[in-house]
This record gives sequence, C-alpha cells and structure tokens, in this order.
Amino acid sequence: MPLIFRVQELFDKYHLTIVNSDKHFLFLPFKTVSFMISKEQIKFIRSLHRKKFRDIGQQFIIEGPKMIAEAIKYAPDSLIQVFGTEPTQEKLPEHVVFEEIDNKTLGQISTLKHPQKQVAICNYLQKNTARPNFYIALDTIQDPGNLGTILRLASWFGVQHIIASKETVDCYNPKVVQASMGAIFNVNMEYVDLKEALENTELPIYGSLLEGENIYETEISKKGIMIMGNEGNGISEEIMKFITDPITIPQFGKGESLNVAMATAVLLSEFSRPR
Repeated sequence: MPLIFRVQELFDKYHLTIVNSDKHFLFLPFKTVSFMISKEQIKFIRSLHRKKFRDIGQQFIIEGPKMIAEAIKYAPDSLIQVFGTEPTQEKLPEHVVFEEIDNKTLGQISTLKHPQKQVAICNYLQKNTARPNFYIALDTIQDPGNLGTILRLASWFGVQHIIASKETVDCYNPKVVQASMGAIFNVNMEYVDLKEALENTELPIYGSLLEGENIYETEISKKGIMIMGNEGNGISEEIMKFITDPITIPQFGKGESLNVAMATAVLLSEFSRPR
C-alpha cells in the first residue's frame, strides 16, 4: 500500500488532524479516541458475574448511569474503571479510568438483558463491624431481588447496618446490586454466624411471627434487632428461640402472605414512626 494511503488510514482510524505550528506538525485528535478492550478484559469482567471470582479479586460490577452516580457520591474510592458507550455525566474521581466501548462489547460484559450504557468495576466496600442501637438481621434470604430491596428500604429508613447469615445471598450478586439502586454504598452489610451474634447482644430482638403481637398496637423500642426470615420457611427454629419480642403484621383483607421485602417495608415504617 502506498505510504500516503497508509497515513490516511491511520488518520481516519484515530480521528487525527494536522496543525502547522512554527513549522512543526502536531497531530491532534478532534474527538475521543475509542480503543476496543481486549478479550482478556472481557473475560475478567464476565468472571465477576460469579461469586467465586468476585471473592478472589475482591471486586464486583455495577451497571448504568444511576448506579455509577451513586458510587461517585457515596463510595468514590471503590470505583476502579468505567466502560461505556458514552462518558458519565458526573465527573469521575481522578484515579478512575473511562474506556469507550461499542454496544456489542457492552452486551458481552453486562449482566442485563438491556444494558444501560455503562459498566463499572468496583472494589469490595470497606466494612464497619461496629453495630448501632437498631439494625436488621437476615436469616437465609435467598432471592437477590429481595435482598436488594431490603438494602434500599434500610437506606430509605436510615438503617445503616444489616447482619446476615452466611447462607444469605451474596450482596455483590449483580441482581442484588441493581435492585439496591445504589443503597449498597450506604448500608453496611455484614455476614456473620447469626446464632452467635444474637447470643451476644443485650438489645431486644424482634421477629415477625404469626402468633406475635400486633405491630400497630404493641409498644416498640427505638433500640433493637429486627429479624427477617427466609422467603419460604420464615425464621428458622434455631434463630427463633432468640426472639424476645414476637410481632406480626395483621391481615385486613385477603391474600396468603406478604413477601419478606414487603414485610420489611411495613415493619421499618413502624419502627421509624415518631411515638
């Protein structure tokens, strides 16, 4: 290929133009250069879809402008790199690299059926093991959507700490992260031996049971632990024995039951209500 055509090909590929400045030729990009990420990078990002590899690298992914904006606001140090079909609207922290990709690549690294423009890699969040006077305890919550919604509810009602049994779904599961709508960045999530944690507390322990006291009629404290049980089996027997204050949400109409996220919303509303 003649040299002149080869040079033109490079200019077209990298969007360069020539400026003559004091007899020196400068090659300036007139728009952002987009480099395709490597197959190894794609493979690595896809590996973070699985807990095994998230734990090895202590990293997870978030998706979409909303989630990335929440990370920038509440946990900027956790952000490592952003890949997207367009830049973020918010200014990224100085240490964070943005890499432009095409829609095909976005589809390869996203966990979503309809990818949301951007995917970012984050480090696992720093955990605070100091527990406040009121927090939630989760007994084997298995559905990612439920855990994400509980995180979102906790954030809304100002609950800053959740402890969970080790059988509870991973909080860095992409479905949990997305369902949390950014709450994962401002609610501390701690996986513990739940039995041991409840044995060593002096706080009142509330548990939602069918034979419990009507939540709208009983006197509840601003201090305590609120246990929420498994979607299918409720609170396990070995955890149930630690409940000091059984409560229930009365039924006023028809229906079999409330799911755990719905019940959490009702109970947190009552615990948060001025008395």
